[in-house]
Amino acid sequence: MGYVIAVILTLIVFIIYGLLLRKKVYDAVDRLESWKMQITNRPVTEELAKIKNLNLSGETQEKFESWREEWDDILAKQLPDLEEGLFDAEEYADKYRFRSAKKVINEVEESLQSIESSINGMFDEVDTLLHSEENSRKDIEALQPYVKEFRKKLLQQRHRYGKAEVRFEMQIDELEERMLKYYQLVDQGDYFEAQSVVQETKEKMEQLEEKLEEFPVLYKACHQELPSELDDLQSGIRKMKEDGYHIELFGFDKEIQNYQEELLGFVTSLEKAEMDDAKLRVPEIEERIQEIYSELEKEAIAKNYIDHHQPQLYKQLQTTKEDMKETKNELERLQDTYQLEDKDLEMHMSLEKWLSLLTKHFDELKTNIDKEETAHSSIRSDLENWETQLAELVDQHEQFKERLFNLRKGEREASDHIDELKKELLTVHRKLQKSNLPGVPVYIRDVLQAATEALAKVEEQLDCQPLDMAKVHESLDYAKKEASKAKEQTELLLDQAHMAEQVIQYANRYRSKDPFLAAKLADSEGAFRSYEYDVALEQASAALENVEPGALQRIESNMKTPVG
Repeated sequence: MGYVIAVILTLIVFIIYGLLLRKKVYDAVDRLESWKMQITNRPVTEELAKIKNLNLSGETQEKFESWREEWDDILAKQLPDLEEGLFDAEEYADKYRFRSAKKVINEVEESLQSIESSINGMFDEVDTLLHSEENSRKDIEALQPYVKEFRKKLLQQRHRYGKAEVRFEMQIDELEERMLKYYQLVDQGDYFEAQSVVQETKEKMEQLEEKLEEFPVLYKACHQELPSELDDLQSGIRKMKEDGYHIELFGFDKEIQNYQEELLGFVTSLEKAEMDDAKLRVPEIEERIQEIYSELEKEAIAKNYIDHHQPQLYKQLQTTKEDMKETKNELERLQDTYQLEDKDLEMHMSLEKWLSLLTKHFDELKTNIDKEETAHSSIRSDLENWETQLAELVDQHEQFKERLFNLRKGEREASDHIDELKKELLTVHRKLQKSNLPGVPVYIRDVLQAATEALAKVEEQLDCQPLDMAKVHESLDYAKKEASKAKEQTELLLDQAHMAEQVIQYANRYRSKDPFLAAKLADSEGAFRSYEYDVALEQASAALENVEPGALQRIESNMKTPVG
C-alpha cells in the first residue's frame, strides 16, 4: 500500500514540475512574441523615407536600396520564420520536450537580437548620412569666404611673397577645385565621400592659412634680414681682425659662408612655397648668430682685460721679484746671526721655486699673446688664474717676512725681559738693605744667586753666534721662574721679620710680669738674631696669644704699610 502511495506522490510531483516548466516556456514564448511585435512596429519605413529628401543616386541610392531590401527581408522572411519557431517551442512544451523547446527559444532570441542590431545600425547610418549632408554643406559654405580672403591677401601683399605667389595661387585654385568636387559628389549622391572631401579641404585650408601667415616673415628673414646680419657680422669680424683680435681661431668665416649658402637654398625653396626646411633652420641660425656675437663680445672684453692688466701684472711680478731678493739678502744676514730652523729655509726655497714657475708661465702667456695663436678669452682665463697664484705667493711671502721679523723681535723682547728681571732683582736687594735686618738667611742668598745666574745664562746665549732663539726662550722662561721665586721668598722673609718685630715689641709690656713670656720672648729674639725670622715670629706669636688672646690679629690689622 505504501509503495502505491509513493508512486502516486512521485507522479503528482512530476506532473506539477512539468506544468511549471511548460508555463516557463509559454512565458518565454510570450516575451519573444512581444519583442517580435515591437520590431515589426518600429518606424523603419518612416526613417528610410527621410532619405528621399536627398539626391537618391550613386552611393545614396545604393544605401537606400540595401536598407529597404534588408527591412523587407526582415518583415517577409525573418520574422515569419521566427513565428514558426515559437509555435514549435510551444508544441515541444506540450509534449514535455523541454530541452528542444529551450533550444528553439534561445535560437529565436539570438535572431531577434541580431535583427534588433541590424535595425539600430540602419538607423545610425541613416542619421549619419543625414547629418553628414547637413554638416558638410555648412562647412563648405563656411570655407568659401576664406578662399576669397586668401586671394585678396595675395593680391594686396604680393611683394611679401615673391615668386611663391604663383605657388600659393595654385594651392588656392586646388581648394576651389575641391569645393567644386564636393558639389559634384553631392549631385551624384555620394554624401559620405563628399564629407571626406570637405574634411580634407578644411585641413588643407588651415595649412595654407598658416603658410600665408608664416611665409612673409620667413621669406624676409631668409632673403633680407639674416643675409644682412651675416654681412654685418662678417664686417665686424674683419674689423676685429684688423684691431688685433685672434678671431680667425674660431672659424667664424667658414661658418658664416655656410649659413649664407644655406639661406640662398632656403630662398629658392621658399619661392616654390616649400617652407619646412627653412622653418626648422631659421631659428637655429638666428640663435647661432647671437651666440657668435656673444663670443665676439667676450673676446673683446678679454682683450681689453689683457691689454690693461698685463702691464700691471708684469709690474707686480717685478716688484715681487725685488721684494723676494731683499728677503733673500735679509735671510743670508740672519743666518750669520741666528740659527734658523730647517722649515724656514725650506719655505724660502719653496717661495723662490714658486716665483720661478710664475715667471716662466707669464713669459708663456706673453708669447701666446704675441703669436696670435690663442684666443684672448682663453688667455684671459689663464691670466686670471696666474694673477690668483701671484696674489697667493705674495701673501705667503708676507707671512714669511713676518716670521723673520718676529725672529728679531723675539731677540729684542728677550733683552727687554732680561732688563725687567734685573730691575726686579735690584729692587729685592734694595729692600733687603733697607730692612735693617741683622742678616740674610742662606736660602735667600741662594735663590737670589740662582736668579742672577739664570739671567746671566740668557745674556750669554743672546751673545752666541749664530743665535738659537729656541734655547734663548727656554733659558728666559727658566730665569723668569727663578726671579719670581727669589722675589716671592724675599718678600715673605721681610714680612715675617717685620711682623716678628711688631709682636716682640707689643709683648714686651707683659715681660716683667710674666717670667714664662719673658723666656719665650728671649728665645724669639735669639732666633731673630740668628736670621730665623719665621721661627722668631712663631715663638713670639704663641707666647703673646697665651697672655692676650686675639692680640696677634689686632697687630696685623694695625700694620698699615709693608716694610720698605
